Amino acid sequence: MEAREHNGTSFYAYLEDNRLMGSRCGSCRALHVPPRPLCPTCYGDEMSWEEMSGTGELVAFTTVHIGPTAMIAAGYDRHNPYCAGIVRLSEGPTVSGQIIGVDPSDPESIAIGTRLRATYVKRGYDTGTFLAFEPLD
Repeated sequence: MEAREHNGTSFYAYLEDNRLMGSRCGSCRALHVPPRPLCPTCYGDEMSWEEMSGTGELVAFTTVHIGPTAMIAAGYDRHNPYCAGIVRLSEGPTVSGQIIGVDPSDPESIAIGTRLRATYVKRGYDTGTFLAFEPLD
């Protein structure tokens, strides 16, 4: 895992490179995803980038039938819902993202504890890259 100074490079710029990054506090060693400029644990400001493995497990989810404008523009609506979830990364922190590769129209088929890996979704040429997760199997 690469670590370097937390120098203003954006979390979203790393997503464009298909990299999931967090920040580690130099004082208390707490790890945060998405990264923070100040540590919410000890209020320290000695943060450095740390790359995450991108694996984890689903700890919570919901299916969304009426989403925000960007998701509607991506083709999701009441007839084509999507799944959003909270993933506990292998390194410990939790992060939210779209869960793909599951059937959001059948939420009972989606299981808490499912092992996931990060994937990076590009929507349009100017809207950037979004963090998503898909089942490992």
